[in-house]
Amino acid sequence: MSVPNEILWAIIGLLLTIGGNFLEAYIINFPWSWSQQGVNTHSVGVTYQIGAVLLVGCLGGKNAGALSQIAYLVIGLMGFQVFDRGGGLEYFQQPTFGYLLGFIPGAWVCGYLAFRRQPKLEFLALSCFFGLLSIHLAGLSYLIISQLLNWKVNYGLSLFQGIINYSFYPLPGQFVVVCAVTVIAFTLRKLMFY
Repeated sequence: MSVPNEILWAIIGLLLTIGGNFLEAYIINFPWSWSQQGVNTHSVGVTYQIGAVLLVGCLGGKNAGALSQIAYLVIGLMGFQVFDRGGGLEYFQQPTFGYLLGFIPGAWVCGYLAFRRQPKLEFLALSCFFGLLSIHLAGLSYLIISQLLNWKVNYGLSLFQGIINYSFYPLPGQFVVVCAVTVIAFTLRKLMFY
């Protein structure tokens, strides 16, 4: 991919990541129940932020994905309120900061794998899954290191409770978002002929 295209995708990824932070993910009930219950929406308990991270990797590649997330972290650490709980340098003390750091390798891994072969639905799904895995590994590493070094980032949570709250509980909703990203990325890659 050319440098101007990578920069364009990085900007798109930055905007999607910021916007995705404020947009909660929903699913609808099964179509066969629409006649009795109507169309109902149900929250999956996560935002589309991780979906934006993975989507830019699938569409823009590894460099655009990583660059967009580096820009996102820099903007947030400069004090702009783009993170879930605000922004600024004090965000290093948030237990979820490791997951934000994981956006960089997550987008890179997803982008690297997504462009190794021609776009197929199952291959893009695996790319997104490994990107999500990278995000969680970085987040878990941050939680473990902060616990071992006795940093005051866990807000009284035990390591086990931090893992449950920040990795285990969001996973089902994040898998739903990964499925949506896979279908969107596959469709857009086919429409854009790459």
